[in-house]
Amino acid sequence: MRIGEVAALVGVTPRAVRHYHHLGLLPEPLRRSNGYREYGVRDVVLLARIRRLTELGVGLDEVRDVLADAEGHDLKEILEELDADLARQEALVRRRRTQLAALMVQAQDGSLLPEGPVSPELTGLLAALGDVDFDASPMAVKDREHLAFLDAVTPEERRVPLMAALQEMREHAGEVYRLLDGLVGQDPDSPQVTRAAAALAALLPDGLVAHVSDTDAHGLAEALYEDLAPAQAAAVRGALELVRHRQEGPA
Repeated sequence: MRIGEVAALVGVTPRAVRHYHHLGLLPEPLRRSNGYREYGVRDVVLLARIRRLTELGVGLDEVRDVLADAEGHDLKEILEELDADLARQEALVRRRRTQLAALMVQAQDGSLLPEGPVSPELTGLLAALGDVDFDASPMAVKDREHLAFLDAVTPEERRVPLMAALQEMREHAGEVYRLLDGLVGQDPDSPQVTRAAAALAALLPDGLVAHVSDTDAHGLAEALYEDLAPAQAAAVRGALELVRHRQEGPA
């Protein structure tokens, strides 16, 4: 059989067969006197096995290991890993469909947030800030953008506790925004910034500092500071430092 015939018989393309030859998965068969490859039954069996493994989702590097293991021990391990990976994907799909169903309900009843779709944690936090007059506070508008940014780039295992910590200060959100709005155009070294930092520190829950430190470690906090006015950034940094000292207690 020629390459087109064996490819059609197994259900792959001639290009795939050549690719498997190139990778060393499928040995090159003997060639006829005219230079054409001559495939036999063993080639068909091996090519079919490669096709079945790749259809299962086994990577080509792993296919190579399976084919090299005559007793098939590696195949069992690979298939078990593949099954576990598919189970994780199924769980992820179920979770995403649950979130999508909730968003569809919100879209239907008109309650979908402008930032949506966002995580359920951020949805809950923004809903808790419903009393804030965003039209009257530029900082409140910027904070919604910052929260959407964190929601988009923070992995779930860090996002959930972060949003929970932010929920603790929802009652003080309006006061925080007023303090920061008042710092626009101020010198970062001014006494007003020092006073604002102290006032902010009094409003920040101790548990928030650990999450901010985690954000710092992943390079996200600096992007948020750069989006603030210099005096605002100085006040927030100062407030977090005061909270750290408060946690440490008297020297």
